[in-house]
Amino acid sequence: MRTRPILNTAPARDTLTELPRRAFMTLTAAGLAFSAHAQEARVPKPLPDYEIEKLDGVKFSQGPRITNKWLPMKPGTRYVYDGTTVEDDGKVVPHKIVLNITDLVKVIGGVPNLVSYDLDYSDNELVEAELAFFAQDDNGNVWRFGEYPEEYEDGKFQKAPAWIHGYQGAHAGIMMKAEPKLGTPSYSQGYGPAVRWTDRGITYKMGLEAVVRHGNYKDVMVVRETSKEELAVNAFQLKYYAEGVGNIKVGWEGSGDKTKETLELTAVETLSPKEMTSVRNKALALEKSAYTRSKLVYGPTSRSKIMPPVKG
Repeated sequence: MRTRPILNTAPARDTLTELPRRAFMTLTAAGLAFSAHAQEARVPKPLPDYEIEKLDGVKFSQGPRITNKWLPMKPGTRYVYDGTTVEDDGKVVPHKIVLNITDLVKVIGGVPNLVSYDLDYSDNELVEAELAFFAQDDNGNVWRFGEYPEEYEDGKFQKAPAWIHGYQGAHAGIMMKAEPKLGTPSYSQGYGPAVRWTDRGITYKMGLEAVVRHGNYKDVMVVRETSKEELAVNAFQLKYYAEGVGNIKVGWEGSGDKTKETLELTAVETLSPKEMTSVRNKALALEKSAYTRSKLVYGPTSRSKIMPPVKG
């Protein structure tokens, strides 16, 4: 899931007056305010996209459990994000993203991955359905091992730019560090050269306060993301994370991004057994389509299976 957002404005606190004007404008547009101990990184240029994260020696011994405090993924949880998209002609349309954490496990490169089933709506129309694959290493870092998105227009399939670790030069990357710190280098969030996936992230700000429709949050962390193509046109995403919840808001920086979206967390739901079954079946149906439409990338992978019940 990629976004190009800016969010509802909110009054800035007095502490913002000490910030440079650019930082003030960015945070005000995002509806954020610094807390007393807020910190901001001096962001170096992202490393070249070919500098991928090393998997050699990384252990994934806890199975498909993701307990990272900044990006927890509990099977049976649904996250709903709402906002708007400003199109090239200036028209503003509704935008909604729904993330469903399934109870499915897919083994990629010998590592059990938890499967997320995600839906992207623009102007109340489904424009993308996606399977994404995540695993947490023994140090607590959350890795992304790939994704299979199907894009639609007027209800008709258009394309499926999939990338999976180990196929067509693709390589897993880190979506969330176990202990994010300011001043540390950027990191690859996955590398899929066949579909131009070169996303990188860096810990950008810490100690913020944020208000979204789902609630008020303190000690919020911001990850600044870009890709090789986006960096070339000075475009960046800002993703805001709250401990124990995950991503609560998305913002943007830069001058080269034509499409601006607003997104904020509006609901965190626990799926009922019936809803869970429905989500699982839809995810498996999308996977069935993937084996047909993406024979070179998805075709060789093992099929997703239902997670065994946790003992004890």
